[in-house]
Amino acid sequence: MNSKNSPYGITTGSVATAAAVAALMAINNNPTSYINIESPFGILKIHVNSSLKLNSNSGKACIIKMPYNDPDVTKNIKICADVRITNDKTIEIIGGKGIGIVTKPGLQVPVGKHAINPVPMQMIKSNLRKLLPEDKGAEITIYAPDGEEVAQKTMNSRLGIIGGISILGTTGIARPMSSKAYKESLACQIDVAVAEGYKNLVFVPGNIGEGIALKILDVEKDQIIQMGNFVGFMLEKAHEKGVQKIILLGHAGKLIKIAAGIFNTKNSVADGRHEIIAAYCGLLGANKDLINEIFKSKTTEDMIDILDKEKMTLDIFNEIAKSIEERCHERFNIDFDVIIVRMDGKILNKS
Repeated sequence: MNSKNSPYGITTGSVATAAAVAALMAINNNPTSYINIESPFGILKIHVNSSLKLNSNSGKACIIKMPYNDPDVTKNIKICADVRITNDKTIEIIGGKGIGIVTKPGLQVPVGKHAINPVPMQMIKSNLRKLLPEDKGAEITIYAPDGEEVAQKTMNSRLGIIGGISILGTTGIARPMSSKAYKESLACQIDVAVAEGYKNLVFVPGNIGEGIALKILDVEKDQIIQMGNFVGFMLEKAHEKGVQKIILLGHAGKLIKIAAGIFNTKNSVADGRHEIIAAYCGLLGANKDLINEIFKSKTTEDMIDILDKEKMTLDIFNEIAKSIEERCHERFNIDFDVIIVRMDGKILNKS
């Protein structure tokens, strides 16, 4: 499972669990290069990078989250555990350096606590309990020396997790971020916003849309939800969470795809930008030469320039925005508004 050729990796929760187990084994004078831990997925064999017995009751160990076939930013991160055996039979787990602290409601971890999710917590406790005497407990500190730096490349700051990475995982194994795990990390933004009492949200494709939204709308940053390419998934989650109104705001190159019923806007999944704009040009009476010019354009911005020259931009994007609202209403019982913009933030439709 630690092979870099594997399509799967291990979660930060599995790494933290393995580090805690390795530290306890070092205390018990049983250091090892590989250990097996129990996870919801099954038994995982994990390489131990270092372990050290400090005294008769304490030890430490570090494990590197080995790379796997995915652009996960926490690959190669070192996660460590300090373990101290106690006499009170309980197992207490806290975060240390490089483990983020939750500052906003709506997540699985309460505000003020380190971002160690419930499944990793349980994994650490259950794996250590098997190795501890019945009359003993343990105090465990999980830390990541480079966690604060790595966290800058994650969504933690948007979710109100500051100062480090999160210890995550529901199965013990990590799947490619293009699928379930990545989408769920995006959906956490909605959980935070709803927990803070927001019922009206702004959905944007990414950072550019967020920057424009903050400039032109009177909204708080936590009301702005980055949906990536997963428009349908994110709208479904918003519907489940009781969101009442959504402003869809973004660059024309992304948003116009929704007008054609495309709810995953990744180019390799579906494009159709030329076809969509050309179709609306035809509906509004454009001649064949203009439609051909649209088809020959390289970018959405080029197409907008062509429409500007013909003084058709507003009419075309008003119709596209109406179609986007209709497509969204067909699937979700939410009040929608649509703002389509250029790269410079200029609004292309009446909203």
